[in-house]
Amino acid sequence: MSQRERTERLLNLLFALMASNRPVPKSSLRDAIDAYRESPSEEAFERMFERDKDELRSMGVPVETIEGSDGSGGIEGYRVAAESYALPAVAFSADELAVLGLAARVWEQASLGPAAQRAVRKLETLGPGSIIEGPVGIETRIATGDPAFPVLLDVVRTRRVVAFDYRKVGTAAPERRSVESWGVVSRRGHWYLVGRDVDRGEPRVFRLSRIVGNPQPRGVIGAYDIPSDVDVVSMIAASAPDDLVARLRVAPGRANSLRRRANGVESGAPNGVADVLTLSYGDDEVLASDIVGFGDAVVVLEPQSLRTAVIRRLTSAAGISGEAPV
Repeated sequence: MSQRERTERLLNLLFALMASNRPVPKSSLRDAIDAYRESPSEEAFERMFERDKDELRSMGVPVETIEGSDGSGGIEGYRVAAESYALPAVAFSADELAVLGLAARVWEQASLGPAAQRAVRKLETLGPGSIIEGPVGIETRIATGDPAFPVLLDVVRTRRVVAFDYRKVGTAAPERRSVESWGVVSRRGHWYLVGRDVDRGEPRVFRLSRIVGNPQPRGVIGAYDIPSDVDVVSMIAASAPDDLVARLRVAPGRANSLRRRANGVESGAPNGVADVLTLSYGDDEVLASDIVGFGDAVVVLEPQSLRTAVIRRLTSAAGISGEAPV
């Protein structure tokens, strides 16, 4: 089941529980919600319902279990009391609305994107200003091409352990990691996951571009608590290297985008034909993805970790095994 379908099912359950002044029997919920009604068996419905109920509670929704009045100990139904869940009257300034707009944009590529945008539209009516415009100088669109981004945001919210394959700098083979996720943060145009590496028992920082394949949530919701004193921004700043330096041999008149980024150019070196560029960068995988687009016009001289990343991409694209000359 997709993330979008799960989100829709949770919202439908919440609406059903809030719409009635009386406890809603479980059988009525199954009849009213499409995903429950289409469950292949009673056991499958029970498992789905219990997971959904626990997840709503983990998000702060006060789902109440109401016992029957006949003294038999049976359950009459479930409800979310409006007085327990409704927000008090709120008002926001124009700047506060703009910040809310920025937060909503983070979800733009995730399953909650449409719901987040509808929510901020309603909030916008409560105060002056416009969420869309935002403060001058702030771009209210936060996007990422990393496929792991929506999944990692979700496990941070639900506090579930997540497992993924991770390729460290300078290594060819990815390693399996299991992480208690504390936060997903952007720094210098790149996204990072901060959390506790379960197997190593230590806080670690993971760059999303180095995650191989799709992360897989594991275990129950609310499996751990995020430390109250954790500073994810400082952890990323301390762990992420500021500058790596590459030397690239480039054919004359080729790879102009790399030439524009170069710190220096040795014309005609070392063989009198190609140029050698010195280029500062922050991540082997990101620069390798740029280099392979130029084919044999660009050859990595150093570092070896960047050569390895380029070789891996070229051999994968060619559908062959082993290393090819770079």
